[in-house]
Amino acid sequence: MRCIRKKMTLLYTATYRYKRALQTMTAGVFLIYMTLVLYQNVYGYDGGDGGADPDRAIVGDNLQDLQSFGAMMLGGGGGAGGGGVPPGVPVDPAIDASVVISKRDNSAPYGRADYSENELVRADMNKLVTGPGEDPRRRTLDGHRIPPPPAVTGTPKPPTTELDDLLISVKTTKSYHDTRLEMIIKTWYQLAKEQTWFFTDTEDPHYQQLTNNHMVNTNCSQGHFRKALCCKMGKEFEFFLDSAKKWWCHFDDDNYVNVPRLVRMLDDYNPTQDWYLGKPSISSPLEIFLDSTKTSTEVNKKVTFWFATGGAGFCVSRALALKMMPIAASGKFVAIGDKIRFPDDVTMGFLIEHILKVPLTVIDAFHSHLEPMEFIRPETFHDQVSFSYARMRNEWNVVKVDGGFDLKTDPKRIYSLHCYLYPFFSICPKSIRRR
Repeated sequence: MRCIRKKMTLLYTATYRYKRALQTMTAGVFLIYMTLVLYQNVYGYDGGDGGADPDRAIVGDNLQDLQSFGAMMLGGGGGAGGGGVPPGVPVDPAIDASVVISKRDNSAPYGRADYSENELVRADMNKLVTGPGEDPRRRTLDGHRIPPPPAVTGTPKPPTTELDDLLISVKTTKSYHDTRLEMIIKTWYQLAKEQTWFFTDTEDPHYQQLTNNHMVNTNCSQGHFRKALCCKMGKEFEFFLDSAKKWWCHFDDDNYVNVPRLVRMLDDYNPTQDWYLGKPSISSPLEIFLDSTKTSTEVNKKVTFWFATGGAGFCVSRALALKMMPIAASGKFVAIGDKIRFPDDVTMGFLIEHILKVPLTVIDAFHSHLEPMEFIRPETFHDQVSFSYARMRNEWNVVKVDGGFDLKTDPKRIYSLHCYLYPFFSICPKSIRRR
């Protein structure tokens, strides 16, 4: 009995070893076969009918064989009643052999995707391409060299901004129509007639005609006090919301706006993201204390924030404006100004920086009359977005520019600045236009 048992053990062991050896050989043959198929798929196949696609023939004709062969080798049994492909191995019976799936994007036919360093791309007939940019194997079957891929950038460029994407609002009042408004209409307004709107506090048929009906009577109070300023700013904001523009840029009526530079500046930012662009006139964030009322949840709370000076101008993206809408539209902007008891530009900074937590992005090319204009060098004028002027202590705070007008004719230097930047305008002296 012991002898029989020993012989049976030896027989079972031999059978088991033979089965393992057979499986090992099968695996080796399968790996060699797969290597040959992949090699032909990558480097081409010269056999067969010249009019057929060898890549399609290799993968298409052998796909089922590979699946059944792999199932037999890995799962122990194939054919009609076999176990099929084991779990975890994806199989797509509708695979198109002419489409080689890329690492990131396979949507562009017969070309390299824009943002890939090392991709497989769609192959056109025999011209199947693979491998990194400097791989010597990156050649078509007829021996032509495939150029290296383009450089990759980590951040996509924002959408291109054009002049018509802007809504430029200018805050003014009745007493400045015949002085400040007249200068604007003759100078930089001519560069953005369709994009610029004037927000005032009275009806003025004369300037309504000069601006092609771009005067908006806000029905706000006249004067330069907080209530009137916040009222007009709220009207400007709501006007922008009703438009289809991507950017809202606010300026005062004592600003000169370098329109082409403004457009170029905005082209660096994406209007579908939250942007609050401007320049503060203070050296540190503003600190204010909110109202201490019994119903307030922020009793004696000190808040700190930056704000863009309205006298220099600022711009807000549409994405940010849409976030502002629930808390600032329909007269709510005035209510916020009443709560903090500050003028319009401070209220705007409080709303954006403190409430919405969107930081001010400082643009040094904005300038207000609160800074000395004479320090702006003429060779940098083309790089500036806005300028201003003011009479302080019996002296004019204006840019130093030779634009063909004397100080008596042009004390604010707006005409001279405009002719320095754009001498082809008809208002410019002939001596300037010849330069």
